[in-house]
Amino acid sequence: MQTFPIARADFALAATVDFSQASNLVARQLIGVQLRVNGVGGTIVETEAYDHDDPASHTFNGPTVRNAAMFGPPGHAYVYRSYGIHWCLNFVCREVGHGAGVLIRAVQPTDGLDQMRERRGLDDIRLLCAGPGRVGQALGIDRGFDGLRLNQLPFELSMPNRALNFTVVTGPRVGISKAVEKPWRFGWAGSRFLSRPFR
Repeated sequence: MQTFPIARADFALAATVDFSQASNLVARQLIGVQLRVNGVGGTIVETEAYDHDDPASHTFNGPTVRNAAMFGPPGHAYVYRSYGIHWCLNFVCREVGHGAGVLIRAVQPTDGLDQMRERRGLDDIRLLCAGPGRVGQALGIDRGFDGLRLNQLPFELSMPNRALNFTVVTGPRVGISKAVEKPWRFGWAGSRFLSRPFR
């Protein structure tokens, strides 16, 4: 596990995140960004990066109807269904045709808690968005969001108007069987809203 101290102050919009960059850079920069979908959401505390030459990526074998959005343009949503049950939200990176993205693995809920609790059918705030499937369900994500721009409603990405000082930790991705050695999972150190702890 590696750690990266972060200090951010007075960011206006997370549109300052350059989605044309490599997915592992974007994944790290997204920690601490505020994500809202139709006004519901919170602080991104965990992400995973994927790239076209990565055997664990949906784009590894080329474009399909399912993964078309992940091939660009950058700054758009890629939404897929996991295990036929959960909708998962990704942010597309790199240039058109490349095939890279960032999976939003966990969010610290702050906005629209009642809606999240109703969608998730539970009260424990720690479990509302701790995992990509939970994020999708809590934020009301479905296939209809696939391909939408991240800098337009219903999406809203922003930074709080105050200084944030935290440490980003990184380690192996979870829930995959290929390229497990890549340290492309990023998280807010010590957050109790992570999908699982970093070792």
